[in-house]
Amino acid sequence: MFGKTLLGELAVAHDRPHQVVLKPLIATTGATEMCDRGFEILLEDDALLAVGKPAGVATQAPAGIDSLESRIKQYLAGSGQEPHSLYLGIPHRLDRAATGAIVFAKTRRAARQLSRQFERRQVKKIYWALVERIVEPPQGTWTDYLCKVYGQPRTAVVDHAHPGGQESILHYWTLGFHRAGSWLEIELQTGRTHQIRVQAASRGFPVLGDAHYGSQIPFGTWHEDQRLRAIALHARSLAFFHPTSREEITLNAQLGPAWEEMQLEART
Repeated sequence: MFGKTLLGELAVAHDRPHQVVLKPLIATTGATEMCDRGFEILLEDDALLAVGKPAGVATQAPAGIDSLESRIKQYLAGSGQEPHSLYLGIPHRLDRAATGAIVFAKTRRAARQLSRQFERRQVKKIYWALVERIVEPPQGTWTDYLCKVYGQPRTAVVDHAHPGGQESILHYWTLGFHRAGSWLEIELQTGRTHQIRVQAASRGFPVLGDAHYGSQIPFGTWHEDQRLRAIALHARSLAFFHPTSREEITLNAQLGPAWEEMQLEART
C-alpha cells in the first residue's frame, strides 16, 4: 500500500517480521541537532513536519509549559516570528513517556487531510515495545474493551457490556528478546488512550519502565521527576498519504541508546 520510505529502510521485512537487522536501528547521527531542537526531523515541507519525539515531553501542553508543540513552534518561528502566532495542526499524539514518529501539519488544509486519514484508520502505525516476560504465542491479536478511568490519567480493561467500553484491537509479532522479556512489533487496528500499554499489562506483559501499569523494571535514564522517565514504547513507523501531493510516505524513527542497553537479540 505505502511505497516511499524516508530515512532508511524498515529493518523488519513485512512478510517475515522476525528477521531483524540490529545495528542500523540505533540513532548514531544528528545528536547535536537533536539536543539543540529537542527533536529529530524526519520530514519537512510546506505542508507538514514529521519528527522523532523524545521521551519525557508531552505532545501538547498549556501555554508556558514545555511540550513538543512549543519546541516545534519555536523552531519554525526562528528569529523572525512569534511562536504563539504560528499555526500548527496536531492530528495525533504520542504518550509523554513514549518515543518515535509523529507528524504535525503546517496548514489548516494539511491538518484536515491528515486528521481525516487518522479518523478513517487509513494511517498505518507500527510500534516497537519491550515487555516483561516472554510473550506466548509469539504472534497474535489482542482484543479488549477499554475505558478511561474517571478522574485519573489511566485506562482500564472492562467488560464488553460496559457503557464506556471501546473495542480495542492490536496485532503483534515477536521480533526478538531482551534480557527481561520479549521485543514486540505491534500494529494498531484501533487507537485508544494507552492502548498498547494497557493491553500488554493486563496479560502480565507490562512495557518496561511503565510503572503506571505495573512494570517493575526501569528503562532508560533515571529521573526523580516521574514525568521525565521513559518507557520502552517506540512509534517505529508511520505510513500515510501526503496531504497535498497524495504521495504514499512511510516515516521511520530510529531507536534511542536505551534500547541498545537492553541487549536486543533477534528471533531466529
